[in-house]
Amino acid sequence: MDRLVMNNAAAPTLPPLREDLRLHEAAAGKDGAPAWSIQDPVTNRFFRIGWLEFECLLRWPGNPEKIAQDIAATTSLAADKELVEDFASFLVQHHLVRPSQDGVDKLAAQASAPGWRHWRWWLHHYLFVRVPLVRPDRWLAKLLPLVRPLCSAPGLVIIGLASLLGIVLVARQWDTFTHGVMDILTPSGIFGFLLALVISKTFHELGHAFVSTHHGVRVAHMGVAFVVLWPMLYTDTSESWRLRSPRHRLAISSAGISVEMALAGLSTLAWALLSDGPLRQAMLYLATTGWVLSLALNASPFMRFDGYFIASDLLDFPNLHERSGAIARAWLRRKLLGWKEPDPEPVTPRQRRALVVFALFTWLYRLVVFAGIAVAVYLMFFKVLGIFLFAVEVIWFIVRPCWSEVAVWRKRWTEVLPGRRFLLWGLLLSGLLVLAVPWALDVEAPAIAHPERQQAIYSPFAARVTALHPAGIAEAGSPLVQFEAPDLQARDLRTKASVHALRLHLTGLVAVERGMDLQQASTERLNEQLAEAQSILEETGRLQITADFDGQWVDLDPMVHPGSWVGTKNQLGVLIDTSRWVVEAYVEQRQVDRIQLGASARFRPHRHWSAVDAQVISIDSARSIKLAHTMLDARHGGPIATQPGERLAVPVESLYRVRLSLAEPLAAAHEMRGSVSIEAQRQSPAWQFLQRMAAVVVRESGF
Repeated sequence: MDRLVMNNAAAPTLPPLREDLRLHEAAAGKDGAPAWSIQDPVTNRFFRIGWLEFECLLRWPGNPEKIAQDIAATTSLAADKELVEDFASFLVQHHLVRPSQDGVDKLAAQASAPGWRHWRWWLHHYLFVRVPLVRPDRWLAKLLPLVRPLCSAPGLVIIGLASLLGIVLVARQWDTFTHGVMDILTPSGIFGFLLALVISKTFHELGHAFVSTHHGVRVAHMGVAFVVLWPMLYTDTSESWRLRSPRHRLAISSAGISVEMALAGLSTLAWALLSDGPLRQAMLYLATTGWVLSLALNASPFMRFDGYFIASDLLDFPNLHERSGAIARAWLRRKLLGWKEPDPEPVTPRQRRALVVFALFTWLYRLVVFAGIAVAVYLMFFKVLGIFLFAVEVIWFIVRPCWSEVAVWRKRWTEVLPGRRFLLWGLLLSGLLVLAVPWALDVEAPAIAHPERQQAIYSPFAARVTALHPAGIAEAGSPLVQFEAPDLQARDLRTKASVHALRLHLTGLVAVERGMDLQQASTERLNEQLAEAQSILEETGRLQITADFDGQWVDLDPMVHPGSWVGTKNQLGVLIDTSRWVVEAYVEQRQVDRIQLGASARFRPHRHWSAVDAQVISIDSARSIKLAHTMLDARHGGPIATQPGERLAVPVESLYRVRLSLAEPLAAAHEMRGSVSIEAQRQSPAWQFLQRMAAVVVRESGF
């Protein structure tokens, strides 16, 4: 590559450039203007510059005013001294010029600093640390001919068709697939998922490396990056900025996601074709890892992952986050504070709107992500360190950016017009008032509705069905199921024979000598047999189950018919009284105190628009130890999270059961999942938030 041209004829008022820098011609911008990239070989970073900056480099170093005059005289560019000085500040800021004596002293001090051996270094770098491991240029070049057929048009078509076939086959056995996914929540499943994550991310990084090598870009190194002390592989492809073609840079950026999606598609096909076993479960882990993480995380343009670089290449808009954030801040200052704040760079109105929307979504996305990371670091470490790292995360990534913008507002507050100040203070006070005023906020809770009277029918013991009432209306006292038990009949015959024999024996003892002595023992044996006969009679009565009330006989087991043998755990059907319905709702602990007996409510069945009036009839005084209805369990598609690994459905949160009576029956003949909205006592959102925060502090304050 050509070295930067140095012009020493001008007065050396600007610091000279470093001699090791390289200048590469880059692709022209959207407006056709030429562009170049400055490469810093020490940090392996690239800085894109335009025509004006390139002309400055041709005349560097020198007097800023003379450089600007020469550019304006010899080119069509409108240059001035301030633009040249701004570019000089940029070069100094990124250490692209020869350091002065003070700069040399600072670098020497930095070199002699303890670095990773000091706690300050860990405080600033524990969130993201990169450890280079290998320089893969040689073996990437050797393996590239073997990989190229997979990236050819026929190879991509075959992989795409195989993935599509796998998706179609999985859709035909979706229940089995989702049931296998639930096994990931087990300890062995979590281990398998983490192993699949390592394999998937290894192929992901190899995709970046091979495509970079294919386009002639040197892969400086590959290694492990620790994100919040969690290891992840990475590939250094920063030299892709040397490429003039945006299409080639896009290929490198999207290679990781493409390889991961291909691996997920082939794993999906393998899962559909394999029989049950460890290999099939491994394919399930690879498939879910690729599909979920690639689409949910890597493809997002709001963090500096692959999706961000893909978006930057597609839009040909380097430094998308920084530039959109600067434009959004200027827009906020204009709209909110009324300042005459210019855009940091010239953009069209359409571009401005798009960049502002993108920046706002990025800030919101990062707020959620950084808050989640803060909670994660709190949970990952012991409590004292977790609290400290939680505070560092919140202050550094959430509070500090907001406070830096607020500091600018305070410094320039005098620029805000009096009318705008009054409006802003009014909005602030209105917001505080809205948070402080007690509002009649309803309590929302997941619930399930079912008939108030239900009679579930089971066999009292192992028996054979002889008669079964057909589904439909059943009157009180009518037989629902009739059983017979051959063992019970045999016991009955033996008992009756014993009773008859003992009675004959007692009659004969009267004429026998010493008969009175034997009569007492025989009488006791006769009483035992009579008791056994009574027990058999009672058990025989249980073989016929009748309806306790008038209702509808539903949910009959289709596999049971006269002549079928059933056990005690087989539910044969349910008799329900559809005239009266009740609702069981599970309310959070912080909300249950706001509910009173007799409060009005509305029950909305799942996937229904209409709601039914209800009234609170009872509130449990103790938290629910387990869910009484499986339909509410998150493991079965319900809304309530339960403890993983537990056989019983134990709720994660402290929930209290609230029973309600529906004003009118539902049309369905079975229980229905839904949600209730219960009228509750007034409470201000601010007080509710403080109560919740206080509860968290009290809960987590024990060491």
